[in-house]
Amino acid sequence: MSKVFYIVVLLSLLFHLPLTASTFIKATDPGFAYVGRISWNTTPDAAVWTYPGVQIHANFQGTSASMKTNTDCGYFMVEVDEQPAYKVEVLKGSQVTRLASGLAAGMHRLTLTYIIEGMYKKPTFYGLLLDDGCQLGERPILPDRRIEFIGNSITCGYGIEGDGTEKKFLFSKQNFYHTYAAKTARALNAQCQICARSGIGIYRNYAGKIPDEIMPNIYPQTFYSTKGEAWNFSLFQPDVVCVNLGCNDTSVGKYDKGLLAEAFKSFTQTLRGCYPQAKIVYIIGAIPASKRLTDIREAQDSAIADAALRGDREVYRMDFTPDDGSLGWGSQGHPSMKRHAVMAEELTAYLRQLMGW
Repeated sequence: MSKVFYIVVLLSLLFHLPLTASTFIKATDPGFAYVGRISWNTTPDAAVWTYPGVQIHANFQGTSASMKTNTDCGYFMVEVDEQPAYKVEVLKGSQVTRLASGLAAGMHRLTLTYIIEGMYKKPTFYGLLLDDGCQLGERPILPDRRIEFIGNSITCGYGIEGDGTEKKFLFSKQNFYHTYAAKTARALNAQCQICARSGIGIYRNYAGKIPDEIMPNIYPQTFYSTKGEAWNFSLFQPDVVCVNLGCNDTSVGKYDKGLLAEAFKSFTQTLRGCYPQAKIVYIIGAIPASKRLTDIREAQDSAIADAALRGDREVYRMDFTPDDGSLGWGSQGHPSMKRHAVMAEELTAYLRQLMGW
């Protein structure tokens, strides 16, 4: 079945064959299960978000499935049953995108993962189109374990599908699904929620910019913004929060190590206020070994010591192996897909021990 499945899917994606689905299932149907910072207040009966890593889960009847979204909203990875994941693009001018066809009649499990940064595309999911008369099955049961990842371009998967020759950012080369964060979550059978943005820092952004949109200022919001809809932290209480910040603060020009340390201290208290029971793990990069790497570690250590003085001994630091380029590079000096795989192995082993998973 798998060869036929892939031939049909590839042909339909390549030639954009006419869709035969005729039953529309709204995004608000109770058969859907969602993970991520999603708004239900922006567009009637639709899920809206900006961060990568948002997932949509469903069990559906029939031989095919398509999704309805806003046009040109980016890329998704699609998983159907036990088949390997594959990538689809929502094209400009199109709101309906074929996800699967040529399936055996019956019930199928579907997982959609949004794999790029959606700040400018504001992805909006309206629902699924199924074969005539078909419906969703029971709402999928999601894993009990929960991880939140907070980070920058590395966590987003910037350039992970690149080969190091790209001169500019390309959405086609970004893919959250292959990042250390996504791989770690799958290896640990955990839900993961993402709050990450390329170029973002904890006290200043890339190249010394200090706009309002540093992580502590956008973190309370549902979208990548300093205002608007506040995020309801009770909707997702993680067991562990992994924070990968500091690379952009120290990226270009002279930086203030004292301000960096104070920002980590303050953000630790913010996280503890949001998640009283979670463990907090600071991680770095992976970036090449350098003075800035040492300074980030020391700033994080100061936040860990400050938390301990306040009686909070559930704040930790985990070090990735510094990136020496031996596994190649992604776009514009970012970690390659092979490097992300190594990072995932290291973080998975660390969390297994820390969390008893």
